Amino acid sequence: MISAALSAALAGWLDHQKALKGAAENTLKAYQTDVLGFLAFMSGHHGEAQGLGPIRTLTVSDMRAWMAHERGRGVAARSLARSLSAVKTFYGWLADREGFDPSAVLSARAPKFQKKLPRPLAPDAARAMIDTVEVQAREPWIAARDTAVVTLLYGCGLRISEALSLTGRDVPLPASLRIRGKGGKERLVPVLPAARAAVDAYLRACPYPPAADAPIFKGTRGGPLYPRAIQSVMAQARMQLGLPATATPHAMRHSFATHLLNAGGDLRAIQELLGHASLSTTQAYTAVDTARLMEVYDQAHPRA
Repeated sequence: MISAALSAALAGWLDHQKALKGAAENTLKAYQTDVLGFLAFMSGHHGEAQGLGPIRTLTVSDMRAWMAHERGRGVAARSLARSLSAVKTFYGWLADREGFDPSAVLSARAPKFQKKLPRPLAPDAARAMIDTVEVQAREPWIAARDTAVVTLLYGCGLRISEALSLTGRDVPLPASLRIRGKGGKERLVPVLPAARAAVDAYLRACPYPPAADAPIFKGTRGGPLYPRAIQSVMAQARMQLGLPATATPHAMRHSFATHLLNAGGDLRAIQELLGHASLSTTQAYTAVDTARLMEVYDQAHPRA
């Protein structure tokens, strides 16, 4: 149990993350779950409801106990690191508001874990994926639909949620598409002729006319298309092609970035196309070798 005052503080912090930091709804839900889990543990650990008073006096020992508890119940190191990050951010914000020393919590070290690097497809494999997806469906309009979605992922670097959120107002696709990504951040994405043609072909074949405020990509019964359908058709295609399980919809986005960089694209420009807040995130997505990164760096900063 946590006190009403602490509940209000948590709500205020979440509002702050949404209003000033632009956090997405799914991110806010994850933050809330992580912090509430932490506070619930502290209530049981201390045998009393957590309020603004007790929360001010947490110790390094308390943090170690919580982290040991989380690992003991099977929480992976990556997930625990994420939870700890949320707890630290909330605690630091609360300390600023309430005027106490947050050092005991902020000094807690996240568990080490092996970062998973994205695995893009080779250019020929990406093209083969699009071609194979096209022949998976029994109905021609569904085949056109799946092809259009996967082409948008690879040709424009869209997240699957971004592709599936396109509405009737977005078609016919313009030369540059305004995409609202994570945290409500907007970006302009050039639309390749192949992507525009694929979407046009789908719209001509689709038995459900597009509505201005409704998603253009439809399920078999006319409702909105969900990511699981595209994940499934790509899973079938990768089995036929002998590709690894990492050949997912998101891998097409990775491939877009990697192939663009390998063709001489600028990291900053690719960062903008992907909608990343950090350049380091773009570097991880592209999965290029150190030699290529140094080549790009040397071009941008030539030695005297």
